[in-house]
Amino acid sequence: MTDQQDPYKEIRPYHDDEVADVLTRILHNDEFVSAVTRYQFPRMSASLGWLLKPFVRIALAAKVGEIDSVYEFQMLVANYMKKMIARTTTRLTCSGIDQLDPEEAYLFVSNHRDIAMDPAFVNWVRHQYGMDTVRIAIGDNLLRKPYVSDIMRLNKSFIVNRSATGREMMKALTELSSYIDHSIQGGHSIWLAQREGRAKDGNDATDPAILKMLYMAHRKSRSFAEQAKRLNIVPVSIAYEYDPCDALKANELHAKATEGAYEKSQYEDISSIVRGITGEKGHVHVAFGEPVEADFDTPEALAEEIDRQIILNYHLHPSNLLAAGKGDSDAVSPEHQQAFEGRVAQVSAGADEILRQMYANPVINQQKLRGEL
Repeated sequence: MTDQQDPYKEIRPYHDDEVADVLTRILHNDEFVSAVTRYQFPRMSASLGWLLKPFVRIALAAKVGEIDSVYEFQMLVANYMKKMIARTTTRLTCSGIDQLDPEEAYLFVSNHRDIAMDPAFVNWVRHQYGMDTVRIAIGDNLLRKPYVSDIMRLNKSFIVNRSATGREMMKALTELSSYIDHSIQGGHSIWLAQREGRAKDGNDATDPAILKMLYMAHRKSRSFAEQAKRLNIVPVSIAYEYDPCDALKANELHAKATEGAYEKSQYEDISSIVRGITGEKGHVHVAFGEPVEADFDTPEALAEEIDRQIILNYHLHPSNLLAAGKGDSDAVSPEHQQAFEGRVAQVSAGADEILRQMYANPVINQQKLRGEL
């Protein structure tokens, strides 16, 4: 297939006919096998890694040897997802999904709290309802290692080129805009974060620049309102009772507030992904909003509507109520109080108030929208 026939080849998820070759490439990546060995055998890998790695490679090859389609790869991921949900959540619930047409493709514009788990939970609940999984927008800043990029693209991720500058940036954004429209028109739903980077302070706000990007490839052929309606946008709110990365986020925000800056370590994003997957989450709720059908003539007006739905649909957990000083609610038990205070105690003085505010902000933002503040 020529580049003209496959114009999105560099950013799109892999196709079924590419899966076997990509899996072979991953299995021959020594850094990937080393990483899996360290994860499976944390104590023994330092001294006996050289001995364990060939066995780990054989075990991985046996697991993926028969996989030759994206669906089969995602079913393997689903097995791990099921175990992760059992280990790290007390409950996983959703709302609004029954209002969605399984035959329709949607652009899910979601709040962003966790790098990997936000789209994973959206995929999981859709899978439970017999719906297709979504294509996931992921920044190239998370894909510095080739095997990570390969794994993500096998799992229906497509690449958002954030590292480009100048004219290359304009070209990359136009290509992304075109690809998202191409996917929706082709019947493939998409997950897109409402902003670049996670909402570390608990304030969910859509960046109008993201919505401008959706229009870039189409500004000569239709109005902004027409393009927005064509994309079938559905706001999504994901609410974690406990954020596995809450202490990391609070410490980062505290460092910025007191020192004026925070320097990320080289693989901090990767360690945040691991903590987000393996850490305790408590009750997780995924709320699907209503498709945005009204005419919104500007990115700012559309962002306001997306924010309204995300904030009002956000499921308030006991952790949120406690942080906002509403511990007398019937939903809050002494056990909830103890668990929440335990999380606050993880961080040092100064960062503890930031952590409380992080959990309180969804309550405050709902009250503001409802005119209660």
